[in-house]
Amino acid sequence: MRIACAAFALLLAAFPALAQNVKITPIGSHPGELCANDRAIIFEDPTGVRFLYDAAQNVTGGNDPRLGAIHLVLLTHMHGDHVGDQKLKAPGEGTCANSARVPAPNSLTAEVVDGKNAVLVTTRAMASFIHNKVGAIRGSGSKPMDFCPTLAATVPVPAACSSRIDLGGVFTAQAAGAQQRVEFTIVYSAHVNDVGPALLSKAQQDLLKADGAQLVYGPPVGFVVKFTNGLVAYLSSDTAVFGDMKLVISDFHKANLAVINLGPNPGLFQSGAYAINDLLKPASVILTHVNEAATEGGKLKPNTQTAALMKQIKPSAHLAISERTMEFDGKGKCVSGC
Repeated sequence: MRIACAAFALLLAAFPALAQNVKITPIGSHPGELCANDRAIIFEDPTGVRFLYDAAQNVTGGNDPRLGAIHLVLLTHMHGDHVGDQKLKAPGEGTCANSARVPAPNSLTAEVVDGKNAVLVTTRAMASFIHNKVGAIRGSGSKPMDFCPTLAATVPVPAACSSRIDLGGVFTAQAAGAQQRVEFTIVYSAHVNDVGPALLSKAQQDLLKADGAQLVYGPPVGFVVKFTNGLVAYLSSDTAVFGDMKLVISDFHKANLAVINLGPNPGLFQSGAYAINDLLKPASVILTHVNEAATEGGKLKPNTQTAALMKQIKPSAHLAISERTMEFDGKGKCVSGC
């Protein structure tokens, strides 16, 4: 009996990540609330790999103390409220419906990538834009940001770089000394990907304005992230409902946690229940990007669009409350903080 117990203990020691949880911490404008402009979320794998999902307009810069160590930054598309054409003036300033923000002329994404010396995970088209913005932050004569040398990085990396993948591409990150890797796959998003004019040069703004045009940086994207404890998270980005939610996200990747962006343009306040209940079928869902002051005192307001949608969702549904850490096991169940 003692021998059997000792052998079991050794087995658990050999696979420590399997018994641990993924920590998920939304970073929004007002601590303890889910507010109109909230999008950014920090994920931490049991091995210590930490990444920021869309810097948005939710942090004060690359040195925001709420960020901590950030090894990778994920970017879904170039709209100002995701790439970050503005940054938070200070947590809690302004209202939950309209947080106080200031311009971020080089993008908040670039500020965080540069400040944290992080890997940028996005498509090559969007990465090239951020490379130039990081260069502008660093100034002339600095070494240009470039693509990572391989599709597998050990973090922290010696110099900020980007993932060099596009739709369907896979990038992996491994903490120093860890035996397992976190896997990032770029997936489709049914949205648009024009860049906010405030991030373009005056000459480019004038050129586009003359023809009533918009500058597009390839397709927008979502992500499937496979963590070392078995959790498979689908990060939807801004998206309408689409068939590959079932065929690719659910059937192929077998995502058991869905992090769903709402908001008016993708229409998921209307179609989200079908997307979640019938196509994705995760064990749990986290709702973010609600475009309304969804909570007061940390509690869901009953007369909101978010509340109406939550009544229709069959899986366990959780709100992305700013600075409240949730923990999820490998089966997609919230075991703490929800």
